[in-house]
Amino acid sequence: METSFDLAVVGAGVVGLAHALAAARLGKRVVVIDRDAQANGASVRNFGFVTVTGQTRGEVWRRARRSAQVWNEVAGPAGIEVLQRGLTMVARRPEAKAVLEAFLQTEMAEGCAWREAADLGERLPGQGQGQALGALTSAVDLRVESRTAIPRLAAWLGKAHGVAFLRGVAVRGVETGRLETSAGVIRAETIVVCPGDDLVTLFPDRFAEAEVTRCKLQMLRLADPGWRLPAPVMSDLGLVRYLGYAALPETAALRARLEAEQAAHLQHGVHLIVVQSADGSLVVGDSHHYAATPDPFVRDDVDALILDEFQAVFGQAAPPVLERWTGTYASADRHSLVEAPAPRVRLVTVTGGTGASTAFGLAEDVIAGLYDRPHTGVAA
Repeated sequence: METSFDLAVVGAGVVGLAHALAAARLGKRVVVIDRDAQANGASVRNFGFVTVTGQTRGEVWRRARRSAQVWNEVAGPAGIEVLQRGLTMVARRPEAKAVLEAFLQTEMAEGCAWREAADLGERLPGQGQGQALGALTSAVDLRVESRTAIPRLAAWLGKAHGVAFLRGVAVRGVETGRLETSAGVIRAETIVVCPGDDLVTLFPDRFAEAEVTRCKLQMLRLADPGWRLPAPVMSDLGLVRYLGYAALPETAALRARLEAEQAAHLQHGVHLIVVQSADGSLVVGDSHHYAATPDPFVRDDVDALILDEFQAVFGQAAPPVLERWTGTYASADRHSLVEAPAPRVRLVTVTGGTGASTAFGLAEDVIAGLYDRPHTGVAA
């Protein structure tokens, strides 16, 4: 294998793969280097939910829109099935309905509409009486199975775009034009480091200066409930976490009510996302706990809070739990960290837990800047 490339990407998660794709589309010779034998981090431990609706207003929302477009472009050729499309954001309280009504008046509501509870039909199967006032529905979001989508995306990049992969290789040092690795020296004109939540191996000073920490989340897979969800489902708790909603003035009243009625959920950063896999099982989560080194343990009381919200939204007890796991991601008070620690070197980490939703748009911006190209394909 050649050891000199136009671009070397450190990290084969969705952020790294997005940069490899953006550069390969410019005709660059790309190598992706990862210390693990296969995808094992945040990119495969999440919902696979490419969330546009509710992302932070402005640049992040624009990147999410573009990322959804790219997912739609590559899914078919890469053999990635889009399992669900859209979003059903359920409002359980009048204050939540008010937030969604305000959201619908913004430019972020393109492709969205309000539906009364009686009109939700198959979008909210199993719904009990009085569980929902209605829901915001969206047509712009999509969901893939992250455990298979990321490996298939990588395989397609190799086959269709000639991207080389070095797996089981640790990168020990980076400087302009050169990477020191456990497999020897690799030379590349341009280098993009996408280390996920590894905050100490490469450029730790940059992460420290930006006050980046790590977030642990708890996830569950539930047995097939016997019904089908055409779109992912969220609820009131998500309105105070996703900044596209949370930054609206109308959210203050909802937050006050949630603090009175669901304080434990807020304390543990619990909100509800429910997506469905091809076999009918449901991926449900999640919670948010922050630490430099989060513990690896799953708390049953936190899972109970997640399942409590599931029951409130669907009007029925959750199906049996098939799997439990934790994920971690880099976290800071910003969407992403993009730094230039050396000439022709970029350090890129999504620090808001939205890698699947925004990485393709972010990568196109970074690669366009590195190669002095216009930001083609960016959603208007």
